[in-house]
Amino acid sequence: MGTRLFEEMSVNGVKADILTYNALIMGFCKEGKMKKAAYMVKELDKDKLVPNSSTFAALITGQCVRNNAERGFELYKSMVRSGCYPNEQTFKMLISAFIKNEDYDGAVEVLKEMMDRAMVLDSDLLSTLCDGLCQCGKEELAVGMCNEIESKQLTPEGFEKMA
Repeated sequence: MGTRLFEEMSVNGVKADILTYNALIMGFCKEGKMKKAAYMVKELDKDKLVPNSSTFAALITGQCVRNNAERGFELYKSMVRSGCYPNEQTFKMLISAFIKNEDYDGAVEVLKEMMDRAMVLDSDLLSTLCDGLCQCGKEELAVGMCNEIESKQLTPEGFEKMA
């Protein structure tokens, strides 16, 4: 549906704006259709439009949907280099994808980026991460992370600190 409308806009001489592109890119990414999303990014470039935070968030979402947290994190780094900044939801998406892949070190790296930006942490996500770290023998890392969160006064409501 969206691509048909996009094609009709083009045929009728209506130029798409960044919002139109982002909506299409997000739709493709949520469906895991990364090749179509990449095509839309190239079209965006042809129209001399610059990707913004929403564009990158959509692409990161797409990688996370495909369980490719590492690629999502690479896109996050590109996002920051481009002068765009993620919101809390983008960080949570990345952390969740790393946890789902049992890559707790990756999840911690993203969490540290989030803490450096003094963003609100999610109690359930943090608990899941700490549990995962403990299950894979990284209790010291989990405790150290909790101490750092507390020292930065970023402890989320409802989160029980590890002993």
